[in-house]
Amino acid sequence: MGEITKPSQVLLLVAVSSGHEEAFTWARQRASHQFGQVATASTVFDFNETDYYLPTMGPNLKKQFLAYDQLVEPGRLPAIKKMTNDWEAEYAAFCSHSESRPLNLDPGYLTLAKLVLASTKDHAHRIYLNDGIYAEVTLAFRQGAWKKFEWTFPDYQREDYQQFFSECRDDLRKKLRSGHPGI
Repeated sequence: MGEITKPSQVLLLVAVSSGHEEAFTWARQRASHQFGQVATASTVFDFNETDYYLPTMGPNLKKQFLAYDQLVEPGRLPAIKKMTNDWEAEYAAFCSHSESRPLNLDPGYLTLAKLVLASTKDHAHRIYLNDGIYAEVTLAFRQGAWKKFEWTFPDYQREDYQQFFSECRDDLRKKLRSGHPGI
């Protein structure tokens, strides 16, 4: 029988997507109040691999990843996803943008071996966690590089995204070695 152990802490990532610059600022401030200081922020990428979000979010979408300084327990992912969904609704309620969903927040986490994303949608490759939240391994780190799966979103297959994830992975390795505190 295998011994049950406590999982290692993970690096929390939040993908922020919007067509409005002020939404990025608001999201970063809102999330920092809950998760602490941003350790690393990606550049703001053009997000044009899909038109899935066009009806609700409009054109000219951008995406930025925020990685937080404090490590988290991976079991917190469902609560974090529910929180970010609430923030999306909060922003939509008070902003003056015409889109029904002017901000999309997608939390996930990174380990030394994988990138995991949370979702409210079930699918064959997703595992139910709790409270209506599922998780999927979106990328795996093997043989020194990120490897995609057949379900990996096209934008997550981009080299510039994966370069950022590799920088985050290096940061995580240093934190785990030093016993960096989590939240």
